[in-house]
Amino acid sequence: MVDPLKIRPAEPGDEVVLLELIVELAIYEREPDAVEATAEQLADSLFGARPVAEAVLAERDGRAVGFALFFTSFSTWVGRPGLYLEDLFVRESERGQGVGKALLLHLAAIARERHYGRMEWSVLDWNEPAIAFYRSLGAKAMSDWTVYRLDRDALDRL
Repeated sequence: MVDPLKIRPAEPGDEVVLLELIVELAIYEREPDAVEATAEQLADSLFGARPVAEAVLAERDGRAVGFALFFTSFSTWVGRPGLYLEDLFVRESERGQGVGKALLLHLAAIARERHYGRMEWSVLDWNEPAIAFYRSLGAKAMSDWTVYRLDRDALDRL
C-alpha cells in the first residue's frame, strides 16, 4: 500500500533537500550545470530575517518526492497580490500519482486563503507533459506575453 502524500511548508533544515530537488529539476530541464544556489542561500531567502520566497514539500513515507517554490507578485490591474509559482517539481518515480496536482491544489488554497487575485507560472515550451497537465487543470497559456530577463551580467552593465 502506498503511504498517503503529505504536503507541508518548508522549514529551517529543509534547505538541503530543497537544493537536491532543485538540482534534479535542473537536470530535467536540460540545464544540469545552471544551479548556482547553495543551501545557505536558500536558508537565507526562505527563512532569514527577510524571506523573499516560500516553499512546500510533498512527502511520502518521510521522503521528499516533490516541491513547489513560490513568492508574492502584484497585479496593478487587479489591485491585489498574486502567487507566482517559480518552480514545481516531482521526482520521476512519483510522476503520474497525483503529486503535482496535490501541490498545485495546495498552492491554489494558499492563494484563495490570502485573497490573492491570481496564480501564475511559466513553463518551457518543449515541456508537453507539463503543458497538458496545466491545461487539464484549467490553466490558460498567456501566449500574447513574452518573458524578458536581465541576468546578473546585464544588470551589472545597466
